[in-house]
Amino acid sequence: MPPMRILVFHGYLLRGTGSNIYNTSLAAVFAEQGHEVHILCQDRHATDLPFVGAVGRWEGGELHLEGEPDARVTAYLPDIGRVLPVYVADRYEGFDAKPFLELEDDELDHYLDANVRAVRDVVDRVQPQVALANHALMGPAILARALDGQVPYAVKIHGSALEYTLRRDPDRFLPYVREGLESANAVLVGSTHLAQRLWEFLPETRERTRLGPPGVDVHHFRPLEPDEAGRRLRALADRLEGAKAVGWGGDVGAAAALRELDPERDALVSFVGKLIVSKGIDLLLAAWPLVVAQVPDARLCVVGFGTYRETCEQLVATLARADLDAVREIAARGRELEGGPPGRLRYLSAFLDSLEGERRDAYLAAAPEAATRVHFTGRLEHDDLPDVLPSCLAQVVPSTFPEAFGMVAAEAATCGVLPLSAAHSGLAEVSATLAPSLDTQLQRLLGFEVGDGAVEEIAQKLVEWLQMEPSRRSEAGAALARTAAERFGWEHVADGVVAAAQGRLDELPDAAPSGEAWRPPLG
Repeated sequence: MPPMRILVFHGYLLRGTGSNIYNTSLAAVFAEQGHEVHILCQDRHATDLPFVGAVGRWEGGELHLEGEPDARVTAYLPDIGRVLPVYVADRYEGFDAKPFLELEDDELDHYLDANVRAVRDVVDRVQPQVALANHALMGPAILARALDGQVPYAVKIHGSALEYTLRRDPDRFLPYVREGLESANAVLVGSTHLAQRLWEFLPETRERTRLGPPGVDVHHFRPLEPDEAGRRLRALADRLEGAKAVGWGGDVGAAAALRELDPERDALVSFVGKLIVSKGIDLLLAAWPLVVAQVPDARLCVVGFGTYRETCEQLVATLARADLDAVREIAARGRELEGGPPGRLRYLSAFLDSLEGERRDAYLAAAPEAATRVHFTGRLEHDDLPDVLPSCLAQVVPSTFPEAFGMVAAEAATCGVLPLSAAHSGLAEVSATLAPSLDTQLQRLLGFEVGDGAVEEIAQKLVEWLQMEPSRRSEAGAALARTAAERFGWEHVADGVVAAAQGRLDELPDAAPSGEAWRPPLG
């Protein structure tokens, strides 16, 4: 493919999780392929990324560029003011992050108008040949207004806008989604599940919807021997400890948490994701005493940040005190503790209700020691994960809410780490891709059913994997890594985005379901 000028509208940061990592990785691969990338975002530290050569800012309504005149990747920061519309409540440096559902009409109009003007300025300057909009809201509507049919574009649906905004107020937001998607040559989704969620609102997009999952950097995410993995962990801790800034360079306690981990001594399990209720972290934390009771050398590394972190740490503290009543209170209050309305955590409550007699006594006896074997790193760079994941034997992805794709599961598998994921939505599709690399008995360990028995199923499957004969576990991990490396790769993703923007739909896989959703085999 000859070099092209590609415009990408993202509108958020270029590091962290989810769509941020998708766009960062995509821009980097485009640049490696020789393309010229112009990405609109709100990352004020964009030039810290090694592949970003220039940045564009607006002063007094005029676009000014800083950096390399012939930069392969230029990041533009539209002047949107203080309010940054988001899908899930969070904190962003320098902004008043406000959920779309809470925006006043004039705030939404200002956000749209500011970004449309910025895109038009970039288009006038660079004359892009293709473009990509991210999320159902508001990127596609912004490109539709700014490009006015002059540049072909595709839309990448990530899920958050659908689930957290459109589904909750379709009367207000569906017109914006329709406006943005009706002019797109293609709509890319990470999974069949996400396509079906989209078609509930916009069935007319079905013929233009294609699978376009994110990828894994298979050159960095790879298996390591325990001694090398340990060295990488210690080196990462040293880097974080020596950093002058905290922020995106790592949480205050990250280095100390990582120093507690030793892959040559411990059976390490990880959680990587945003610390919000919908990620199901409460299920894993509640399961941990059941795991440590049978695998005393197990340790849990929790990598992530979010509004639910304080409650997660409180939950661990209540386990340390063997205070089941305090755990029940956390389960009863639910989303209230992350800033939402009160709502009981059903599956955690069901597990607590099942603890009676000797089972209850055994759980409380194991809880204090298990609590000492949980370590929160806080926020880490995505680029830090290849130094963390290979140290682990398993990773749990316990989301109770639909996921557009199981990126963290794919990355874990590429490192030879068992991804034990909730058996639904895009997570199940990643598990289905990985399952053929394992025999039927081990395929069971790729997934668990989200339900009243979830806590115990997570524990049982982790224990089975951690207690497995090491050579068999190593052989299975290597098979997972081979399959993941073959099936996920950013170069393929980048080529698919260009094909989608140009309307070459016959070159991309159909998003229509081909059969029943994957479920862990019984037995």
